[in-house]
Amino acid sequence: MKVILLQDVKKQGKKDQVIDVSDGYANNFLISKGLAVPYNTQNKNKLERDLKSREDAEDALVHECEELKKKLANVTVKFKAKTGKDGKMFGSISSKQISDELKNIGFDIDKKKITCNHTIDTLGMHVVDINLHKKVIANVNVHVE
Repeated sequence: MKVILLQDVKKQGKKDQVIDVSDGYANNFLISKGLAVPYNTQNKNKLERDLKSREDAEDALVHECEELKKKLANVTVKFKAKTGKDGKMFGSISSKQISDELKNIGFDIDKKKITCNHTIDTLGMHVVDINLHKKVIANVNVHVE
């Protein structure tokens, strides 16, 4: 019997996948527990509509992230830091500080989305990556003076 999975089922398949299982397993376990629905034209059409609407929502989110990326391209976040005799900073600039400064400017970005390849512990310009979406990564300049 063919069924459409509504949730991930261990050792069977992922959500929205069409699998072929025995009639007893399908009726007594998958369908009765709400993990799957029988594969027929009505459920197939519903699955296709759901996948299409999710894809459209994903495309809209990617487009929104692209717009935010364009806005962030011109942003420079400035920090003032105390330094020692040799120009080395006391401490470093963290992703939380960058996130707070971006919120002051008007961008609500979570600190977990901010990644930096190196620690910001020297004066000058640094480039920080912001993972807006798995397909969209923006860059922000961080100026430490």
